[in-house]
Order: sequence, then structure tokens, then C-alpha cells
Amino acid sequence: MARSGAVLLAACAVIAALNCISSAFVAPPRAGLEIDTRVGAATFAGLLPLAIEQPAHAVYDSVVAMLQSWLFGGTVMIVIYGLALLAAIANPLTIRRKEVEAQVKGGQA
Repeated sequence: MARSGAVLLAACAVIAALNCISSAFVAPPRAGLEIDTRVGAATFAGLLPLAIEQPAHAVYDSVVAMLQSWLFGGTVMIVIYGLALLAAIANPLTIRRKEVEAQVKGGQA
């Protein structure tokens, strides 16, 4: 009895999935799709370092080594975000733009 219920449940799930997928599908245009080789080359070049690097499951000698690596990585990320924030705040073009805007408003008044 439980087996027939599981089959019925699976059939209902397949029908619901097909119903949802069929209404969300958008047909491609009739004309031939142009493939830009530059996009493929850029994608390949971007993913190439991933093939060269070591696997993601690094084996640490100890928990202390793992924690040190996480602390170092976190510190580097904080420094990078801090420098990006500093660059956004102290952008000389933005400061100059505000100065010119204040001069223009002062001259028109």
C-alpha cells in the first residue's frame, strides 16, 4: 500500500514540475543564434586558473593552522574593503565635482 502511494506522489510531482516548466519556457528566436567567440575565449581564460589551482579541500596540519589561515584571509578581506571604502570616500573627482557644483550654484544666485 505504501508503494502505490509513493508512486502516486512521484507522478503528481512530475506532473506539477512539467506544468511549472512549460509555462516558464520561452522559445528561442527562429533566426540562427550568433555565437561570439570572444565571449567563449574570455570565459575560458577566466576559468583557466581554476584548472591549475589545488583542490578546494585543503588539508591542514592542525586546527590552529586552519584558524590562522581564516584569520589571515579575513584580515585581507577587511583591508581590501577598507581600501575600497577609502577610495569611494576620498575620490578626488567626486570632490571636484561637488566644488564645481557649489560654484555654479553660487554664480547663478
